[in-house]
Parts: sequence; structure tokens; C-alpha cells
Amino acid sequence: MKLETKGFITILTGLYSCQDCVHFLASVRKFHQEPIIILIDRVPVIFYPLLKAFGNVILQPAPSNKNPVLASRQAKLALYQASPFEKTIYMDCDICLLSPINEVFDYLDEFNFLVTEDVQPWITKASNLLRVKQNILPTLQSTGLPLQENSIQYNGGFMAFRKTIEIDNLFGKFQEYFKLVTEHQDVLLLKDQGAFAAAIETVKPKMKILPPIYNYLVKWQELYTIQEPVKVLHCTYPHRPQYAKNVTRTLPTRIFDRLAQLTLPNQLKNPWRLR
Repeated sequence: MKLETKGFITILTGLYSCQDCVHFLASVRKFHQEPIIILIDRVPVIFYPLLKAFGNVILQPAPSNKNPVLASRQAKLALYQASPFEKTIYMDCDICLLSPINEVFDYLDEFNFLVTEDVQPWITKASNLLRVKQNILPTLQSTGLPLQENSIQYNGGFMAFRKTIEIDNLFGKFQEYFKLVTEHQDVLLLKDQGAFAAAIETVKPKMKILPPIYNYLVKWQELYTIQEPVKVLHCTYPHRPQYAKNVTRTLPTRIFDRLAQLTLPNQLKNPWRLR
């Protein structure tokens, strides 16, 4: 079967992220008309027409789990298999585009994989991955993750990839190493960055590191030194994408936000984020 040329993909597992996802779709549609796939789980079908109203939106089942955070992690592991595109841009659904990013698709003519580094890139300082206060690298290595002192922590909230054997292998290793994370919940938080870093360390794909303007984490804005306008706003807690009103504020989204206050659970109070 011939692959479609290019498209976007995101993940929506549970109602906590539904309001974020609506604003994500609004921001992408402001600049792009390529198809958008949503890997979706535990969202009532009554919301499906709202998501599809943005046009050329395809809903695909995500791996189901009562824990929506774990479901989202498992969906991220399945991105390669889930994408029907030759060139795919993945973004978390709490992202807001601030400008077109056509050049990201163009970069995939030369590279197989695009990603940004985390705001704290050195894995030796990645205390955010641990439940316990222990030496970081030895603890990560003790779980079986093949990480070294020079390993880099990447932020998987934004990535782009081509359909190649190399990237198929990358996601296979990602799945393998995330299984180690789930098997060591006594010491590791349920996050994917450690497994993601280990997969990249192992496969070493032909990749390009994008600057932080493609994955600008609002919560850590004081850590950045950038000269160019931000293109991809990652609305980390407590900053939500619906606050980027110059991009997504329209009459329909304003009405939806009012209704969301009454009908949707508050993402800031999502208990699963701390599991």
C-alpha cells in the first residue's frame, strides 16, 4: 500500500486532555491542512464530532488502559506502526503551534529522525526520572537501561520521523526499554524519557537535533537563550494551550472553553500524573 506523503499525529487518552487537544487542533489548522491522526482512548464518542470538526482528522484507537498517563506512554511507543505517512510530525496534544512548520517535513528529506533536547539534557542530572533520591546514572543503569555519562535526555513531546527500517528499529528499542521502566516502578517514575534516550543511544539514527523553538516548554522559559521566534509552544503545567489566545481564540473555542469549565475534569488536578 502506498503511504500518504505527510501528516501529523497526536495522542488523547482520557478527558483530562480533551480541552488541550481541541486547542491543539485549532492551532495546527490555522497553519496546516495535512491530515491529523489522534490516537484516542477513554474519550466518550459524544466528543468525536467536535474533534473531527477541524477537518481531515482521523481517530484511531490507542492502547487502552485505565491509567490515561500509561495509555499515552504506550500510544507513543506505537507511533511508528500507527502512522500511515511517509513523513510524520508527532506533537503532544498540549502543544500550540505559533507558526507554520513546513520546514520540518523538508528536513526529513535528509534526516530520518528529528527531535529536541530536554531543557536539562544530561542524563546524569535527570532526577526527574526517579522516584527515589539515589545516584541517578547508576540507578538508571541498574534497571537495564544502556545509558552512559554522555547520554542525552530528549523531550519526546515533539518529534518527526520517516518510514525507514532504522526508525522501525528505533521504536522497537523504545518499546523494549520502556518495558524495563514499567518493571521498575519502585525506583522509576512512569516517564518515557529514559527509555527514549536509551533507544536513541542504542540505534543512533540519522537524526537532526532541532533548536528549542520547536519545543518551547513554557514552565522552563527562564532556562532558554533563543534569538528566533518560538514556533512550537509546549504548554507545560500550569500553562495551558488555551492561553495562547492570539492563535486559538475564536468564537467556537471561547464557547467550548466556557462549557469545558462545567463539563470536563481539570487537567491541573489529574491524579494520574503523579502515579
